Amino acid sequence: MIEVHELTKRFDGTTAVDRLTFTVRPGQVTGFLGPNGAGKSTTLRLILGLNAPTGGTALVDGRPFRDRPRGLRHVGALLDAHVVHGGRTASAHLRVLARSNAIPRRRADEVLEEVGLSAAADRRIAGFSLGMRQRLGIAAALLGDPPVLLFDEPVNGLDPEGVLWVRGLFRRLAAEGRTVFVSSHLMSEMENTADRLVVIGRGALVAAEGVAEFAARGRRPSVVVRTPDPDALAVLLSAEGATVRSEAAGRMAVTGLTASQVGRVAAAGGVVLEELAARASSLEEAFVEMTGDRVQFTAGGER
Repeated sequence: MIEVHELTKRFDGTTAVDRLTFTVRPGQVTGFLGPNGAGKSTTLRLILGLNAPTGGTALVDGRPFRDRPRGLRHVGALLDAHVVHGGRTASAHLRVLARSNAIPRRRADEVLEEVGLSAAADRRIAGFSLGMRQRLGIAAALLGDPPVLLFDEPVNGLDPEGVLWVRGLFRRLAAEGRTVFVSSHLMSEMENTADRLVVIGRGALVAAEGVAEFAARGRRPSVVVRTPDPDALAVLLSAEGATVRSEAAGRMAVTGLTASQVGRVAAAGGVVLEELAARASSLEEAFVEMTGDRVQFTAGGER
């Protein structure tokens, strides 16, 4: 279990983490979301004792992680797949980590096989692709067979097969009773993988709850419609106060009216509909709605 209480970190007068309080429990995958610059990576570093907090506490199974001399037996983490010695082979890298944590040498071979890198065990890491480095970082996190695992953007650089593999791995680790905490900016991955979410913005907590609960927070009437006369339908719907947005494959997304209301408007206006369906609010829509006023960096600059 990970317990964060009133956790705060300031850098030169800038507050990166602002009195965060949340709990990550075993037996489930908890997603960690926030806009760019929200303080996710800093929070993970504070949990791992890589940065000292300005205030508050971060405990792993009741103790600060830095108090554990053989840390990989308690927590496995992937923060940056690039932070490895490129001149070492994958096998040598893992064996050094194993030796420093009193982990059996054979464990390096076991985790390389688990992440699909057995064939590259004797290759130098400098020649690895980003996807291979991510797999190596996951192998290092699994090395000590720890009960708690933290991952920062673990699917970056992975191909579709690799993404499916990671998704299944996280679900299996949680099913084994481990604590799995995953930071990601990919809403689709969180929808498919996470059981619960911790969402922050500008270093402060926005929500800590189940995925479905969070998605429902941003729920607004949304309807998908397709017609051979989209311009006419858009005019009719706009006159009723709806917002209409074009989508792929000739579809339109309508907010502000229910599906039955859209159908009645189209029928009254003599517009033929080829498709009409209500659409549930997505995690991404809820995320944008709930964190929109906490975005630090935007396409138009900083705000």
